[in-house]
Amino acid sequence: MPWLLAADEGFTIGSFELAEVVARAIEVAAIAAITIAIVAALIGAVIARIESDWNAAFSIFKRNMARGMLIGLDLLIAADIIKTVTQEPTIENTTTLGLLVLIRTFLSWSIVLEVTGQWPWQGKVGESSEAI
Repeated sequence: MPWLLAADEGFTIGSFELAEVVARAIEVAAIAAITIAIVAALIGAVIARIESDWNAAFSIFKRNMARGMLIGLDLLIAADIIKTVTQEPTIENTTTLGLLVLIRTFLSWSIVLEVTGQWPWQGKVGESSEAI
């Protein structure tokens, strides 16, 4: 399998960088997850509004949006990490990856805080970690 994993050319399939293709696919999955979450959140909010009040609709919208955004952010972090395989291991590339992961992790924590009122590591007493 030397044609598949040529060390001097990076991870390749033919002339394509395998890591780059996988990272792009994961980025597309992240966009799809966020888009599906938006649609599902809107539908859920409309149904909740018909059955109940605006507060219930807003709560359902916010919770469903947060789920999709968290999944999308996690997928984007994974794509960034995979992309580093194709880059030269320089201080600049490593710093860029670190900043992206740091920013996206902070955004994830902020979303959890916004929806649950607690930081991700502050679990409620007697409840599971499936708050979102």
